[in-house]
Amino acid sequence: MTSQTTIDKAGPGDGTPAAPSDATPGRGLRGHPWFTLITVAVGVMMVALDGTIVAIANPAIASDLGATFAEVQWITNSYFLALAVSLITAGKLGDRFGHRQTFLIGVVGFAAASGAIGLSDSIALVIVFRVLQGLFGALLMPAALGLLRATFPAEKLNMAIGIWGMVIGASTAGGPILGGVLVEHVNWQSVFFINVPVGVLAVALGAWILLDHRAENAPRSFDLLGIGLLSGAMFCLVWALIKAPEWGWGDTKTWAFIAVAVVGFALFAFWETKVKEPLIPLGLFRSVPLSAGVVLMVLMAIAFMGGLFFVTFYLQNVHGMSPIDAGLHLLPLTGMMIVGSPLAGAMITKVGPRIPLAGGMAFTALAMYGMSTLEKTTGSGVMSLWFALLGLGLAPVMVGATEVIVGNAPMELSGVAGGLQQAAMQIGGSLGTAVLGAVMASKVDSDLEGNWAKAGLPPLTPEQAGQASEAVQVGVAPVAEGTPPQIAAKITDVAHDTFISGMSMASLTAAGVAAVAVLVAFLTKRGANAEAGAGVGHI
Repeated sequence: MTSQTTIDKAGPGDGTPAAPSDATPGRGLRGHPWFTLITVAVGVMMVALDGTIVAIANPAIASDLGATFAEVQWITNSYFLALAVSLITAGKLGDRFGHRQTFLIGVVGFAAASGAIGLSDSIALVIVFRVLQGLFGALLMPAALGLLRATFPAEKLNMAIGIWGMVIGASTAGGPILGGVLVEHVNWQSVFFINVPVGVLAVALGAWILLDHRAENAPRSFDLLGIGLLSGAMFCLVWALIKAPEWGWGDTKTWAFIAVAVVGFALFAFWETKVKEPLIPLGLFRSVPLSAGVVLMVLMAIAFMGGLFFVTFYLQNVHGMSPIDAGLHLLPLTGMMIVGSPLAGAMITKVGPRIPLAGGMAFTALAMYGMSTLEKTTGSGVMSLWFALLGLGLAPVMVGATEVIVGNAPMELSGVAGGLQQAAMQIGGSLGTAVLGAVMASKVDSDLEGNWAKAGLPPLTPEQAGQASEAVQVGVAPVAEGTPPQIAAKITDVAHDTFISGMSMASLTAAGVAAVAVLVAFLTKRGANAEAGAGVGHI
């Protein structure tokens, strides 16, 4: 077996890629690239799975712990908020202290927080430990990318990222299926307890296999003010996006938080030009491909997560499927991501990222357009076609945009670059849900009253209209108890027709976002610093 690097020495400072050092040779499987990939995939799987699996458990948690709807929302929001706010800072920690240590701490903390949630007897404790889950998840996600970047030689990196993206896509899409099985046949606590043995496995593999890699010119200090400014700005932005559906986009509070976020980002950018070792050197964004990769990741997440958000309501509330059945109907999406991600990695290695990324976003735009044509009577075959096309489009984008961001960053900033990639995806997902949710709400509000009157239903009071609109936005028919069957059937028809018109408009908006992303994809190119990773290994 060949030796593996522990310290990646930087080049002379003129942009020459760093050469790997053989200061400390690896022994046995330690540092083996493919076993490193397996190890980080196990840890990343927990975080990706938790993003969607918990949604299935929320009703059972609410019933068992007596939680209000607002408290249940915070089970999800607190996790994503903590994750999004801390990802870039967590990536910097990996660059400073080593990605192996950061990854292992993240896995241990995430598994421990998961077990603590399963043992919680109040909704307040569940929310607190969900925050901790998000913080520890933020530690291990950028560290995983940093380990891959340092371990794989350039010609194999895209394939590794492809498999890494496959794990994330499969875990995210498979969450509702696994969650449904666990909640239905065990209990809601099992949704969290399952992370404990997975975490133990990841730690055992990590201690045995992972080899630490640090650039010789890695940061030696912390930009504490920069961390505070960036975290505060990210918090205000994500908070505004989370609360916008409740407050309304015209509400002063929504725009006040957005304004504070903008000021925070501006102050952060100014400070980064003054501090000796900035959290994010702004020179990083002089790389047009890297900047394009970040924008592309945001746009992809808006189209994907925002558009898919309504599909789950469509399947469950319009077609009347159980959560498990709905998850099974999304298997074409999952399957194409599983198959497409490693294939995309191989293609990007051969032809570069530009064409695969543009083609992937074009497929995504076409898939979202197809989803705008779904009706109440659409069959599983047609749905599967559009879901499969969406998975086929997303696969090269997940792989290519990640390689563009991480590969165009210097080796000593690989953790920060990984944090940027993940933060862009989290912000894009929040933005997609908020913006497309606003599109849906606007369309439902404009159509519901007219559709209601055309059906010959009795007029609604303003209060009843507001309640009915909220229900219809998630595909639920606002049928009061004791309503005669004939009237209930009319209300259901109106609700589903109105919901579908809103979903169609939201899907068309997502298609437009994906179309813009096609143009952005042409600004990308292969990572200029990819060769700074491992030059030798057990390939």
